[in-house]
Amino acid sequence: MDSKLLELLVCPVTKGTLHYDREKQELISRSARLAYPVRDGIPVLLENEARVLTDEELDKR
Repeated sequence: MDSKLLELLVCPVTKGTLHYDREKQELISRSARLAYPVRDGIPVLLENEARVLTDEELDKR
């Protein structure tokens, strides 16, 4: 994920910052408690495509 692109992207739900999880290929929105997938290098910033983060996952980050 290009760091300059990541600086421009925001969570579509909260407009907050996103953090890239390279291992899981996801963009994480802590404020929305959502993880958006990155498929073939393309962020999929759709709420219905995101998965809800558990409390345990949020504590790890």
